[in-house]
Amino acid sequence: MDQCRRTLEQHNWNIEAAVQDRLNEQEGVPSVFNPPPARPLQVNTTDHRVYSYIVSRPQPRGLLGWSYYLIMLPFRFTYYTLLDVFRFALRFIRPDPRGRVTDPVGDVMSFIHSFEEKYGRSHPVFYQGTYSQALNDAKRELRYLLVYLHGDDHQDTDEFCRATLCSEEVLTFINTRMLFWACSTSKPEGYRVSQALRENTYPFLAMIMLKDRKMTVVGRLEGLIQPEDLINQLNFIMEANQTYLMSEQLEREERNQTQVLRQQQDEAYLASLRADQEKDRKKREEQEQKRQEEEKARQSILAEERRLRTLEEEKERKSECLPPEPPSDDPDSVKIVFKLPNDTRVERRFLFSQSLTVIHDFLFSLKETPEKFQIVTNFPRRVLPCLPTEEQPNPPTLKEAGLSRSEVLFVQDLTDD
Repeated sequence: MDQCRRTLEQHNWNIEAAVQDRLNEQEGVPSVFNPPPARPLQVNTTDHRVYSYIVSRPQPRGLLGWSYYLIMLPFRFTYYTLLDVFRFALRFIRPDPRGRVTDPVGDVMSFIHSFEEKYGRSHPVFYQGTYSQALNDAKRELRYLLVYLHGDDHQDTDEFCRATLCSEEVLTFINTRMLFWACSTSKPEGYRVSQALRENTYPFLAMIMLKDRKMTVVGRLEGLIQPEDLINQLNFIMEANQTYLMSEQLEREERNQTQVLRQQQDEAYLASLRADQEKDRKKREEQEQKRQEEEKARQSILAEERRLRTLEEEKERKSECLPPEPPSDDPDSVKIVFKLPNDTRVERRFLFSQSLTVIHDFLFSLKETPEKFQIVTNFPRRVLPCLPTEEQPNPPTLKEAGLSRSEVLFVQDLTDD
């Protein structure tokens, strides 16, 4: 609500002006309350095909009319001559304040306010923005722009505004067919436009449209003109230039279609490029995954080779560290037959006084023995504690383990476990 209130205050609580300004901002047009810096008006006024319609003042009729005209002629000539001399001399003393445009939107809004106070609110919809913004909107929307320069001091201004500009048929025609911008030449913004369009008399109307890719004045209407005549002249100008407007529309549509086609082609190319990049990425990922798997397999093979080599070296070391086998007639000897997991039998003699670790080392040193195993008695079935543990750091001797002079022990494979 605060933002809406500020916007309405900026537009003097004119809802129509506030809405138009907000719509302009949404369409990318700068806000009329943040106008761009002043620059020369880019409007082509040198086209030799400009349609000009000048209405001269009616000549006096009859003896009375000519008598009044001749009597007033010296006074009128003296008045306008002195007025021109005064204005010319004033320029040397003080520059024309209209030469500096400081608030173009304020100039336009001030003119609209004073116009409505004097002539009422029944009038064509004024464009509530700067002249440059009106040109930009007309160019973007491919519409005619009708410019009206209001001469405050001209003798025909009041009659034109009351009888012609505010007539129902004129305001309906203008509102439905074109944009309408107006300002007084007594305002800096109106004076600047006046210097660009160079009118000869008032009331002054200029029809501007996009022609040959430039905003061009295609019609000039000067002097007091009646409503029906004004509508006829505007219709004539519009019909004479309709082909240019249609050409611009077709060219713009063609450019838009070309742009859309180029955009579609770019999107298709980007989609194809992304698909190719995705394929390359997947291919690189597959290659990288394959390389990693091969590297992992190679490392696994190397690790297995190192493990087997280490195991072989450990077997050889255990074999070298084994005590010699006692003779068969040694009364302290024990004859043990080992049944291996591959159903082979191995026989060797040990001493009762030797630790069960010796039995384990002997079996470990054999090539047929699995890497991990345990030794089990047949009856009663029990596992011999051949390796040291935390509870029993020194394994028992054969005698302490309860072995007899002749034993059959089974070797169980624990490698899978």
